[in-house]
Amino acid sequence: MPRGSTGQRAVTTARLLESAAEVFAERGFNGASIGMICERGGFTRGAFYSNFASKDELFFAMFEAHADVLLTRLRTALEQASGASDPLQHFASLASRHSDNDRQWFLISTEFTLYAIRNPAAAAALARKDEEVRQEIGRIFTELLARAGRELVIDPALVGRFAVALREGGNAQEFVEPGSLDARLMERLILPAVLDAFSRDRSEPPGGSREIDRP
Repeated sequence: MPRGSTGQRAVTTARLLESAAEVFAERGFNGASIGMICERGGFTRGAFYSNFASKDELFFAMFEAHADVLLTRLRTALEQASGASDPLQHFASLASRHSDNDRQWFLISTEFTLYAIRNPAAAAALARKDEEVRQEIGRIFTELLARAGRELVIDPALVGRFAVALREGGNAQEFVEPGSLDARLMERLILPAVLDAFSRDRSEPPGGSREIDRP
């Protein structure tokens, strides 16, 4: 790929995201200033504003990058679990693996969520982004269950909410109580049970006792 303004812009954007992740995790979203982020990365404010209009826009770029990594991990787990004797359990074992930056992202996303709760415009934008991720998680679960000969009896995006709540709740407890809780074990135990509880064998006729109305 030829070097030029496009390539340099990509490098600058990546370095700004890296610097912002460090400062947000250390200072919190409100406590981190654009000046701090620029200083950490060795940039001027002009470099920041040539890439992002605000801290909010910067956060959502980080959100999208994190979501891409998460969804890629889930799609890979889906493919690898397809031929397993217990695909739901195998999927949960693969999908529950955590990465080295999970703690950092938890701090950043939690801080931004608190900020968004107090700021309606940020809350609306975050809700849209969250819904996009939940819908994709729901599609992955739907495909996983189909390969296991099952189908959901509730809205797939609602199961996506369960999965996100399980991951974030487990992380919160593990980070507060290091060494006393294994959040990955919680996911391996609970996620297959949730998927099984809210699905049915595809050979069952619709309208059976496990059918649950979509909210």
